[in-house]
Amino acid sequence: MVTKSRDSLICKPLASGEVTVDAPPEIVYRLVSDPVAMAECAQELRKARWIRGATEAAVGNRFAGSNRNGWRHWVTHAEIIEAEPGRRFAYRVRTQFRVPISRWEYDIRSDGDGSRVTVTNWLWMPPWFVPIAIFITGQSDRAGANRANIAITLQRMKARVEGRDWRRD
Repeated sequence: MVTKSRDSLICKPLASGEVTVDAPPEIVYRLVSDPVAMAECAQELRKARWIRGATEAAVGNRFAGSNRNGWRHWVTHAEIIEAEPGRRFAYRVRTQFRVPISRWEYDIRSDGDGSRVTVTNWLWMPPWFVPIAIFITGQSDRAGANRANIAITLQRMKARVEGRDWRRD
């Protein structure tokens, strides 16, 4: 299936995942739209900080992420491209040198007394950068890694929002 992303690029999502959370969409949005807090739940993203004076989720605001896979570490910069409280949070990721990498989108919808959260990831990396990215991240199966990381992150996010004990491995 070919999907037209909101940035007018046509591509197929690389990875996605979904979870039901026992909390209203507004509560879920508060967590997923805060990269500093989400870094505590994420598998590959280990730390995030707002940059360029940003302090909250708003279109055009940016954050930097410190990522890790085993002994490999790298930094990315992200720009928020959608911020609809209680509905959607999306950002595009680039290297520190402005090479595009990916787009991440969190869609949140009401589901009974709770919420349904869908995370979708698109790879927007230019072909010449793929071998460099594999070298930097140590990950040759990015689709498989992102599917697994999304599943882990969603379970941690769910536990945190629902007030249950959880721990990053």
